[in-house]
Amino acid sequence: MAEDEPQYASRVKIHPQRIAGAFRRLKWLVLAAIMVLYYGLPWLRWDRGPGTPNQAILADMTGRRLFFFEIEIWPQEIYYLTGLLIAGAVALFLITALAGRVWCGFTCPQTIWTDLFMLVERWVEGDRNKRLKLDQAPFSLNKLWRRTVKHSIWLLIALVTGGAWIMYFVDAPTVTVDFFTGQASSTIYGFTALFTATTYVLAGLAREQVCTYMCPWPRFQGAMFDEHSLIITYEAWRGEPRGKAREKVKDQLGDCVDCSLCVNVCPTGIDIRDGQQMQCIGCALCIDACNSIMKKLDRPPNLIAYDSIANMNARAEGQPTSTRLLRPRIIAYSVSLLLILGLMTYGLSARSNLEINLQRDRSPLFVTLSDGNIRNGYTLKILNMERRDRVFRLSIEKLPETFISVIGYEKEGAPAVDLPVKADSVGTFRVFVRVPPDRLNAASTDMEFMLRDLENGDVADQHTFFYGPKQ
Repeated sequence: MAEDEPQYASRVKIHPQRIAGAFRRLKWLVLAAIMVLYYGLPWLRWDRGPGTPNQAILADMTGRRLFFFEIEIWPQEIYYLTGLLIAGAVALFLITALAGRVWCGFTCPQTIWTDLFMLVERWVEGDRNKRLKLDQAPFSLNKLWRRTVKHSIWLLIALVTGGAWIMYFVDAPTVTVDFFTGQASSTIYGFTALFTATTYVLAGLAREQVCTYMCPWPRFQGAMFDEHSLIITYEAWRGEPRGKAREKVKDQLGDCVDCSLCVNVCPTGIDIRDGQQMQCIGCALCIDACNSIMKKLDRPPNLIAYDSIANMNARAEGQPTSTRLLRPRIIAYSVSLLLILGLMTYGLSARSNLEINLQRDRSPLFVTLSDGNIRNGYTLKILNMERRDRVFRLSIEKLPETFISVIGYEKEGAPAVDLPVKADSVGTFRVFVRVPPDRLNAASTDMEFMLRDLENGDVADQHTFFYGPKQ
């Protein structure tokens, strides 16, 4: 490489051309559905009873809880979120092995919002040729007002998008009123500004560069493909050699008329006729473009198609084609996904609505009282995961003649103490256990804290040790 040769190519701005067709209609439907869900879900209410949020989907940072309709995830159950992320990754592997980068082309947020921003751009500045001319035109009042209107609408969409994201963490009606009346916290305004700027830059300015340079998925998604995966293919055996329609001579030129419409509609600016490329997001707009030309020329459709490499090769050799859905990797991904979802479903259905956490005092390990008894101190936390007030009876197992004292409830000591815990909350108690020294036969003795719901008999226990003098 010559010393003066640049090592980095400047970005060539891409102006995708408008196209109509089956895949474009499908993309609009998916875009509309995702927009309705994204902007609408925070406003969906779900009655969980008094004292709990009534937003259907909410990551309550203040209350340290995740709410998803009837499901409530506590901080110590964050492994469910981890399981959901793993299930999402495996599902993405499965979908990619079946249908290529269908996630990238149809449902990825970057694709969805870029499509929306490009729609605004076409409304304001016109289709591809008009936008190209506007880019090359000198500064004028026409250029100024069109760019001002376009970027203003982009910023408005970005603001609504950033604000909607905040609503998944704070009650939607409350934060909306606070935001527009100036009563929201600086954190709310700060994060809204951050997400607004991020949406504006990624969907309006960066666009295809996010898919090409920032997203890691294109780097390894090819490992999910095999010869039977459905991907965007160009039937070179049929299309080559290329030539203009007027130059077509039977058996001398292929069906491709080299109109470049497939390139013009591509949101990443690639030529699918050059084969599979990392930049291809699988949006299938090139299929709509090519089919529109084939229809005009009265030639068979699907010169560019959603097909497998195996089928394309078979068709080139005049062999029958088939779609193989059940393949080893598909089975492996499916079994893994079902296993993960099954374990999560079982865990959610079988989980207890009562949990206790125990922390013993470490300094000092024990105290010798004036009457000779040995006392240990503990901090007990009772997690009441039901939406009703509950009373629990605390007792000690495996260690006889123990007496329990709880600050604020039982100071003198008793074999068992009743402890109230409010609905959907954590009760914290300071507990002291005292034992006669003749009941201890070692420096540490096994014992268990036993907790029983007085209403329905639910039981939870926690193993620990009682420490005393060395025997």
